[in-house]
Amino acid sequence: MVKHSQDMGVAVATRPGITLLVLCASACMAGLDVFIVNVAFDDIGRDFPGSSLGDLSWVLNAYAIVYAALLVPLGSLADRLGSKRMFLAGVAVFTVASAACAASPGLWHLVTFRALQAAGAAALTPASLGLLLAATPTSGRARAVRIWSASGALAAAGGPALGGLLVESSWQWVFLVNVPVGVLALAAGARYVPADSRGASGRALPDILGTAVLAVTVGVLSLTIVKGPDWGWASKETLLALAATVAGALVFASRVVRHPVPVIAPALLRVRTFAWSNAVGLLFSLAFGANLLASILWMQQTWGYSAVRTGLAVAPGPLMVPVFAAIGQRVAHRVSTGTIVAVGSALYASATALLALRTGTTPHYAAEMLPSSLLSGAGVGLAMPTILAAATTDLPADQGATGSAVVTMSRQIGTSLGVAALVAVLASASPTGDAHAAFARGWWIITGAALLSALAALGMTSRTSEDASVAAVVPTAPDVGVKDG
Repeated sequence: MVKHSQDMGVAVATRPGITLLVLCASACMAGLDVFIVNVAFDDIGRDFPGSSLGDLSWVLNAYAIVYAALLVPLGSLADRLGSKRMFLAGVAVFTVASAACAASPGLWHLVTFRALQAAGAAALTPASLGLLLAATPTSGRARAVRIWSASGALAAAGGPALGGLLVESSWQWVFLVNVPVGVLALAAGARYVPADSRGASGRALPDILGTAVLAVTVGVLSLTIVKGPDWGWASKETLLALAATVAGALVFASRVVRHPVPVIAPALLRVRTFAWSNAVGLLFSLAFGANLLASILWMQQTWGYSAVRTGLAVAPGPLMVPVFAAIGQRVAHRVSTGTIVAVGSALYASATALLALRTGTTPHYAAEMLPSSLLSGAGVGLAMPTILAAATTDLPADQGATGSAVVTMSRQIGTSLGVAALVAVLASASPTGDAHAAFARGWWIITGAALLSALAALGMTSRTSEDASVAAVVPTAPDVGVKDG
């Protein structure tokens, strides 16, 4: 069925299926780049000789820090200025930056373009979900959000597999693969994705100072997480960065309460499912990020797998994600949201416990890694789409981009925490020590985080009347300008 809408005076043909495909593909592309570079790390280092491991780590860290820092500010701007404008701008920036990454003549050029790539991803990710919420009737929102989230989860879990295949040709293909997808998303988005009802005319911008404070605070926190193992957790640098994070959080909280157009409406945080989904998203992403890296490092460093073999070994897990996301959708009307996420988290915990108990230094993939990969994929498929659906379906449509940005930021911070915790555990082992003992400690920590996620998930179940009454009073931006102050 084809419908027509007016987009800034231009007739736009709207096809719900194409709209969903474009928005999912774009979000998938952005999520992929958080993880796809992992298996290309060694090859990038060989092309830039003389770079230290610390310098090379910024290829990963620059993306993670900028992405986390800008999600909420750009999501809030999308809710004020219009999600379609922000979405198309984000896709354009991401696509151009991806091409620039592949053409980088030096390491620090690559790091700079990765930061620009992350800015584009931070703009398009919340805007794409905001557009999806605006274009979908309330009755179909949960299903649409699950599909959108499952595509992102599949990208995150499948990133190493795709990266391993691409690296066989050249590490540049890890970035070039985004270019045709981005160009198609721009063309199809402009033609088929309907604009939401918001526009820049007469709309007050969110708190400018508060936006800057939030971006800097999340950026400093992310920097502390990724550099903590190198600095030392009790070092002067780490303590100063943590103090700056706390100070920034206090200033931002004050701005949220006092400013007439805050970046995050206080009532948003009083929606039960939204608040709990953020907590669960952080815990589950901590486990997910750490386990993905641990499995890759184990297969490459201990079992001696190549990048492409590692990618193929990881692949069975992502194949389970859409299957179990569909199962979660089918049982959602009979089983509570919290129960679905708790079961997914428990499956993930069992997957990492199996690794801790059964994995040995002699490769036995079918008996040791494969069962864990299948269980973890099932857990991701049940948990991740349900977390995001629960976080956003109770929110007003004009807060969709901001809401999705907050929960995505929580997940990104969780991922960074998980990676930092794993690196700290592995770094604590002596060079001549038992590699399995260090990895086993990491896998048990991951298991604990997944079990905490399962417990916290029980608080996610919506109290419909309560959440509806709170969400109904989430304010929108007034139609007059507001001075920052």
